[in-house]
Amino acid sequence: MQKNRREIIQSFGAVGALGAAALAFGQAPRRAVAAEGDSGAATDYLSGPYLDLRTPGGNQIGYARLSSDLDESKQRYGWFKGYVMGVRPGEAIRDLFGFAGFGASRLETQPDGAIAKVLREVGYYTDLRSGEILEEWHNPYLDETVKPVPIANDPFNMVIRDHFSRPPQFGGLNEADVRPVEPFILPWRQLGERLQMERHIHLHYPSALDPEVWVRESSGERVRVSEFFAYSLNGADMQNPELTALPSHGVWNRTTPWLPWMLMGQAEGHCQYACFMGSGEDLEMIHDRALLDYTEKHYAKYFSAPETYSPDTPSLSSLEMYEIEQTPAPPKQGT
Repeated sequence: MQKNRREIIQSFGAVGALGAAALAFGQAPRRAVAAEGDSGAATDYLSGPYLDLRTPGGNQIGYARLSSDLDESKQRYGWFKGYVMGVRPGEAIRDLFGFAGFGASRLETQPDGAIAKVLREVGYYTDLRSGEILEEWHNPYLDETVKPVPIANDPFNMVIRDHFSRPPQFGGLNEADVRPVEPFILPWRQLGERLQMERHIHLHYPSALDPEVWVRESSGERVRVSEFFAYSLNGADMQNPELTALPSHGVWNRTTPWLPWMLMGQAEGHCQYACFMGSGEDLEMIHDRALLDYTEKHYAKYFSAPETYSPDTPSLSSLEMYEIEQTPAPPKQGT
């Protein structure tokens, strides 16, 4: 029998029992824990009374509220702002450019009780000094001026279940990445009145950019990407059933090959993103007016989340979108 969200929320006890059964079969996810020496905190925000973050069901609803808004009539913005660095052997890491943008999302409950998050996101590379969006950039590694390509992912969806979903498939490129099914229990930690949680995602899959075709853009036959998310939020907010969305802040880091538009080819090294991230604020509190005006002019639809979820619509990262939307660069002049 299918369940709606209200029935799911009311059945946390049963979901918790299923999580315990999964543990009995040898699956051992990391548990939510109070910080050492913090057992005297006034309130335990890990175990209730609204959500038990030691259970898959509690994590499903908690993470959905952290990611977007349980009120499906509303969309929600999340933002990011920071830097991209270049990492090469034998030399110091170098700040290359800034990175700033946002995403618009909404939630849609599926017939099986899963919660789909639909998302559009746009991100811009910016000048380190002025903060202006880069229309061109001088690559110091090549002594060559190149044209930056913003990130514009439409859509990049995910499904939040009571077990961990499969890693992103990127239009079928990552189908070989099959992992054991584990209950959706995140490593929450309470520190005083706040909750903290960190997620790491590590991927290694075939590149959409064939190095024989995309000679200057492709880093090779396979792509190695890792993303690191660290969240911090008010514990009382997590246990407040009146809040359908949770204000939060944190950091997002990404390790990725050289960006295709940098034209580094298969040169040794990679890019490292380091950004603050958050949700719950008006975008004008985070980004300057110039960035929002630029979005209105060039990427206006990214102020609105997709209308609905379809499992048949692939979610592609900026690397796959590059292969679809761009053309291979000609050989470097003088070579």
